[in-house]
Amino acid sequence: MRGLCGIDVVVLAGGLGTRIRGVLGDTPKVLAPINGRPFLDHLLDHLAELGAGRAVLSLGVGADRVGAHLALHPPPLPVVPVIEPAPLGTGGALRHALACLNGDPVMVMNGDTWLDADFAAFLAEHRRAACAISLLCVAVDDVSRYGRVDLAADGTVARFTEKAPGPAGPGLINGGVLLLSRRALERLAAGTGASLERDFLGQLPPGWIHGWRAEGAAFIDIGTPDSLAEAGGVLPKGKIKS
Repeated sequence: MRGLCGIDVVVLAGGLGTRIRGVLGDTPKVLAPINGRPFLDHLLDHLAELGAGRAVLSLGVGADRVGAHLALHPPPLPVVPVIEPAPLGTGGALRHALACLNGDPVMVMNGDTWLDADFAAFLAEHRRAACAISLLCVAVDDVSRYGRVDLAADGTVARFTEKAPGPAGPGLINGGVLLLSRRALERLAAGTGASLERDFLGQLPPGWIHGWRAEGAAFIDIGTPDSLAEAGGVLPKGKIKS
C-alpha cells in the first residue's frame, strides 16, 4: 500500500494538549501510549506503509521529549523535526515549516488524528480535481464536537461550520488531513493568521478546496480523555509490517 508516492507529510504536533493533561501529565500528546506504543510510533509506521517520502514533525511544547524518543526508537522513514519558537497555532506552525517542504503537493495532518483511508484514491482525486487544496472529509454520527463541512454540488467546500454545543446530528467533518499544492502554500506564506482552519481555509475564495469523502475510513482523534481511551480499539494492536 504505497498510496502517498513519496510526498512530504507535515504532522502538526505542537499543541499544548490541555484537554488531556489530566490523563497524560507532562507527556506530549503525540507520545500518548496506545496499545503499548506511543501514538507517534503508530503514526510514523502508518506513513511509512503508505509510502510517504518524509515526515516533517512540527513540534512545540515537549519537543525535547519527542526528540529523545526518536533518538532511542529510529523511525521507519526520514523525519525532519521543526520546532516552534513559541506557540504559533496550526497556521503559524505550518508557515514556520514551509522552508523544509519539497514537492507538489504536500500533505498536512493533525498529530492527534488517526485515519485509515484510501490515500491513493485521495491523492489521485486531488490531481484529477486540480484544486489548490483537497480536504479529506469523514462522516460522523454527531458533528457538534468537530464542526461541519458542507460540500457544493461540484465537490468543492461550500462552508465550514464551527463546532457548537449540543447535538447536531450526522454529517461530514474535516478529517484533519489536507493535500496542498504549491499555489496554496504560497498563499499561506503570504498570510499571518494563527489558525489554519479559521484564518486560512475558512477565508479562501470559493472553489479553492475540493472535498473528498473517505468512505468507510477508520477515524479517531485522541484530543479528549474519552477519545484517548477509545483509541486502542481503532489503532493497530501491534507494529505495522512494511
